[in-house]
Amino acid sequence: MKIKYKYSSFFCFALVLVLLTSCESNFREVQKMGFSEFSPSGEADSINLKYTDSGRIKAVLISPKMLEFGMVEFPFTEFPKGIDLTLFDANGKKTFVKANYAISYKGTDLIDLQGKVNIYNETGEKLETEQLYFDQKNEWFFTQRKFKFSSPKGVSYGEGIDFSKDFKKVNSQKISGEVNESE
Repeated sequence: MKIKYKYSSFFCFALVLVLLTSCESNFREVQKMGFSEFSPSGEADSINLKYTDSGRIKAVLISPKMLEFGMVEFPFTEFPKGIDLTLFDANGKKTFVKANYAISYKGTDLIDLQGKVNIYNETGEKLETEQLYFDQKNEWFFTQRKFKFSSPKGVSYGEGIDFSKDFKKVNSQKISGEVNESE
């Protein structure tokens, strides 16, 4: 009787072991089915996009790569290799924006520019920073990061600035530098 019990215990143990190992592989397969990969719904290389309003060009966007994430809960467009953006005002004056990386959030109309961010215009005004936000609706730039602002009048440094796309309205914080007001 002891031998029969010994074999039945061994058989039960072996059966449980086989079931556990087979369940492990099935469990991993079930996990994979529930996992949704975060991938773009659209992708474009070497884009040159012109935005027009009432027959006038308002902006030109050039980027080597664009990834569209339109099927996620908070849709966005990513430019992982940077952007070169030209903005036009009502009189045709240009403002140029360059960044190593950009992401545009659809629900907020905000563009987050990152990396080496430079914004400059035809009159020689230039702002350099590591991160800058652009509010497309209000045509307004802002950052809380350190910046360098250069113009024909001089150079200033600071931490925190917001300004209109044409640099006509500028609010800066914690600034230092030299500016020649006589020009």
